[in-house]
Amino acid sequence: MASEKDNFFYSGPKFFEPFDWNNERHRVSAAASLVNGVYVSEEDYQNNRGPNEALARPWWDFFHFRLVQYLMEDNSIFGAVYEFKHPSSTSHYSIHKAPRCVIAFRGTRLKLGSLQTDIRADIRIFKNEITVTSRFQRAVQTVHNMVTKFGALNIWLAGHSLGSAMAMLIGKNLAKSGVNLKAFLFNPPFSFNPFVSSNDENLKHFLRVKSFITAGLTLFLKDNDKISASHDDFLAVSSWIPYLFVNPVDPFSSGYIGYFKRRKLMEKIGARKFEELATQNSLSNLMFGNTETEPFQVLPSAQLTINSSSSASCGMLSAHGLCQWWSKDVILHGIEYRYK
Repeated sequence: MASEKDNFFYSGPKFFEPFDWNNERHRVSAAASLVNGVYVSEEDYQNNRGPNEALARPWWDFFHFRLVQYLMEDNSIFGAVYEFKHPSSTSHYSIHKAPRCVIAFRGTRLKLGSLQTDIRADIRIFKNEITVTSRFQRAVQTVHNMVTKFGALNIWLAGHSLGSAMAMLIGKNLAKSGVNLKAFLFNPPFSFNPFVSSNDENLKHFLRVKSFITAGLTLFLKDNDKISASHDDFLAVSSWIPYLFVNPVDPFSSGYIGYFKRRKLMEKIGARKFEELATQNSLSNLMFGNTETEPFQVLPSAQLTINSSSSASCGMLSAHGLCQWWSKDVILHGIEYRYK
């Protein structure tokens, strides 16, 4: 029996009607729904749901998209390409802010059929090795093809969890060549963080100490050429401002709150140079001798959106769940961090 959460008409954002592309909340709900369409497509595929049982299509039909292609690895759907279809009537809402194409990536699916493949990709992400996988290479090639076809200004990247990490890396690589894609990254993994982000003075002290340790190890373990190259890459990406959606009690994505907060703290006490070194490197990478690979979670700039609702979850899903981002009652707090 299909889960109710897969059914758009039961758990989707159908209350955003009439849909307005000028409304930021509506655009966020559309991006999250298209990512969920990948999850539900994989459920349809793995459970052999026939045409009369499949549940994925409404997750993109509602927003007037059509499915162009699926991205697959090891007999598992991990991504999808959608193209916007101009509705026959636009009297209810404006469509000038609608993307022509959205490339969406799902996160880890802890079920048979894709579990082994997804866990392997998760490990690759945290070891900074995902770029050598066939999954990532297929995704990169698809994004390049769509950029060539539609133009960078007409494309969105979207992803959840593991999928947002892939979208982030693709976006960063393109930004280094001067191509900035709009990106909606839901619950992007930073690292497992058991600490709840807060204004606690002990946390502030911990963040400052961590910055000095990271900067010190960088100077000790890296030669000047590597530090300079890392800084050049960092500057090249600084004009790209992806949208990050995090929950303060999500142990996987909440680290971004502390990441950007730490930068402000260090600038405030006059330690900007130390923080620049710390921001461009990963303490875990340095401690384990990996000085060659740029940490996947490093971002110079971002529009950080925090779920500040009293409840950290929606329904039965945890704070790492995707459906919170289209919830009618979600309270979002946005902060832009722009590297200068």
